[in-house]
Amino acid sequence: MERRTIGAAALGVGAVGLGCMPMSWAYSGSQRRGDRSLRTVHAALDAGVNLLDTADMYGPFTNELLLGRVLKERRADAFVSTKCGLLVGDGHVVANGRPGYVRRACDASLRRLQTDVIDLYQLHRADPEVPVEETWGAMADLVRAGKVRALGLCAVGARSTRRGAAGGGYEGTIRQLERIQQVFPVSAVEAELSVWSQEALVRLLPWCAARGVGFLAAMPLGSGYLTGTLTPGGGFEADDPRARHPRFTAEMMAANQPLVAGLRRVAARHGEDVTPAQVALAWVLGRGPHVIPIPGAKRERWAVENARAAGLALTPADLTEIAALPAPRGSWD
Repeated sequence: MERRTIGAAALGVGAVGLGCMPMSWAYSGSQRRGDRSLRTVHAALDAGVNLLDTADMYGPFTNELLLGRVLKERRADAFVSTKCGLLVGDGHVVANGRPGYVRRACDASLRRLQTDVIDLYQLHRADPEVPVEETWGAMADLVRAGKVRALGLCAVGARSTRRGAAGGGYEGTIRQLERIQQVFPVSAVEAELSVWSQEALVRLLPWCAARGVGFLAAMPLGSGYLTGTLTPGGGFEADDPRARHPRFTAEMMAANQPLVAGLRRVAARHGEDVTPAQVALAWVLGRGPHVIPIPGAKRERWAVENARAAGLALTPADLTEIAALPAPRGSWD
């Protein structure tokens, strides 16, 4: 698989990563299978995917424990990205950016992951009660201590901003990035980017490109919609957040079918084995050499299919057709 780099340290990763959250957190609880998830991670590594994206809050903790079972055997094959900064309570999530907590959280993640170093340690959310420079300084100390190789920030803000607003909805994140960059280099930013969620293209992605910062594209398949495998009106389990999501109502899923149809047309031009999901990932990969999509997967089949998108080259005609697709319908909020 093609290799891309993260940050000034030029940390090498596969062009397509693996989002591990669905294995242990969000989406349908009944679909979580520990042994199947282990096979999925192994299949991804075998296919050339090495960036494994997790967080201590996924589960909470169970996702890191699951990956630890893989890393115990295959640490040399993997680039591990995990996160701190959010605590999961009974029905709520709160931010914690206190330096002491950051240090304890890192040590706990190292134990669960069964490794002595985290390749990319990300701040999941800034704590409004703690200056972000203090939190980032504590994370920088972890790099100096040899527990972490590089630091990243998860971006927030686009979904709560009116579509088309100046800055694409990431103005707050960019202000945070400017502040913490003065403390210690930012190696990566993680934010949503897909054919139907392009707000990061306005300012956030260019900010990263201008500074040599890697961009981890979260939800590059539109929470599964762009794969074309979801049926409008098919319904979701009660614990699946898509059951309450405005873009996943039966009406809006039906209204957005032209986007999937367009991806299918492009896929068909590349061969019967090419899927809409691979086209969607290839589009994300084409946003820049510093962009690494991290699609989630719970099954081996999907992990391998996603990995193969790294070898799909879209033509100018493909890109023109995708650019002409109708804007997605339905609010994010």
